[in-house]
Amino acid sequence: MSISEAELTERSEHPLDIMERLAAVHEWPFDRADENEISMTVAGSWANYNIALTWLDEMESLHIACAFDIKVTPRQRPAIHELIAMINEQLWIGHFDLWSREDVAMFRHALLLAGGAEPNGRQCETILKLAVESCDRYFQAFQFVLWSDKTPAEALAAVMFETLGEA
Repeated sequence: MSISEAELTERSEHPLDIMERLAAVHEWPFDRADENEISMTVAGSWANYNIALTWLDEMESLHIACAFDIKVTPRQRPAIHELIAMINEQLWIGHFDLWSREDVAMFRHALLLAGGAEPNGRQCETILKLAVESCDRYFQAFQFVLWSDKTPAEALAAVMFETLGEA
């Protein structure tokens, strides 16, 4: 049987139902546009993040896109693309993209659940946490490139600086 002939698996619960419960428990504003889409707003350390989650039936995949409110001008695109490439080299899970239609940077990842794998609350909470933590970690690098005219290497070095102890 080819992949295209495979039947979609019946699930005991829609994966976005779990995400909706998580948003409610954390008191995050959310909107369930339809059965296969939900969006929510989550407060991070540096910004509020707009998270869109989409269930893709044909791929049995839960896609997450976590965007922050920065606009990239055409002049800044090359530097932001360079920064994104440098950031993505460091990530184990997920990646950053520049959504060219609206010039918005975002973190993206997909949880593949093909063959009937059922997501659980911990997996769903982890994917949300991963998205927010990744955006928090690199948000300032985007700001440095966009607002302080830092090079991508300078911006990334500034946010990767970790302090030890307390003053």
